[in-house]
Amino acid sequence: MRRAPEIHLTEKERKRLERAARASRSNPQRLVDRAKIVLLAAQGLENKEIALQLGQDRGKVGRWRQRYAQSGMDGIVKDKSRPGRIPAVPGEIRSKIIEKTLNSKPEGATHWSRTLMGKAMGVSPSTVGRIWSANGLKPHLAATFKLSNDKHFEEKLEDIVGLYLSPPENAIVLSCDEKSSIQALDRTQPGLPIKKGRGSTMTHDYKRNGTTSLFAAMNTATGSIIGTCKKRHRHQEWLEFLKLIDQETDAEKDIHIICDNYATHKHAKVKAWQKRNPRFHFHFTPTSASWLNMVERFFRNITDKSLRRGVFHSVDCLVKAIEEHIALHNKDPKPFIWTASASDILEKVKRGRQKLDKMQSA
Repeated sequence: MRRAPEIHLTEKERKRLERAARASRSNPQRLVDRAKIVLLAAQGLENKEIALQLGQDRGKVGRWRQRYAQSGMDGIVKDKSRPGRIPAVPGEIRSKIIEKTLNSKPEGATHWSRTLMGKAMGVSPSTVGRIWSANGLKPHLAATFKLSNDKHFEEKLEDIVGLYLSPPENAIVLSCDEKSSIQALDRTQPGLPIKKGRGSTMTHDYKRNGTTSLFAAMNTATGSIIGTCKKRHRHQEWLEFLKLIDQETDAEKDIHIICDNYATHKHAKVKAWQKRNPRFHFHFTPTSASWLNMVERFFRNITDKSLRRGVFHSVDCLVKAIEEHIALHNKDPKPFIWTASASDILEKVKRGRQKLDKMQSA
């Protein structure tokens, strides 16, 4: 019969074990249990007796007694390293799955799914999913992009980013745009409210009750919004909105308007009005670069929070919801912080063009 090793302690070793056996924030419970096992073993108790006294498993008592006998205090403080799990899928198969995902498409489909790849490689879909996750592969997703072809892209980019990062003194910078043709959608049947275990529901089909267009100007320094709804979005409505901005802002400050290249923004009557109001300065974003206009973030927020799941029985109901959202936003406005420099953006655009040119020439 295998005998448990005898434990003999010096006074210094005993004191160290006694300190370790005291429950405290600095001593994890597993170390407390192991130290108690060794101290009782040093008193000459057998593993069975120690297990009964401490309420521990007999095998556990024997293991930590043996560890201390072999390695001393380090034997109970540090756990032995364990061998890693043997991969269920050979490295060659994993490499083939990654290569196939990156460089091929399945027959009759635009991209690989876990099921299709699993059938092709003779592994389970969950295995494919783990390999994709470990390597950051998401074949079911495709991000969209648009590179501007504006000849003056760099000049316009530096101008607008400069307004964000280093705005002029004694001036107000406003990011402006229209969210046109917002539909007042009413559901054909009432939805069900949220409850435990189930989200709210709404019918897929709807009826249209008209549209409105939201004109919005966001103060890039404060995050506050000047907004109004119009039935149409022609140069006439744009001029009315500019006049509203003129009324709502400090008359002693210059106004820098950031807007896109929509024809109404450059109409002859708008230019004539600007000449009569020299404190207004217009800065146009490059073509196909709406992401550069900060007010788009506000449009996203109002869509997500107030419009997408809204039920509007009329255009008036829709306009009221928009006005309430703006009023609530302006009670505690927070500006969006622009961090990217013009040089950083230009470098990304450069890399994007290089990749496109490489793909087109291949």
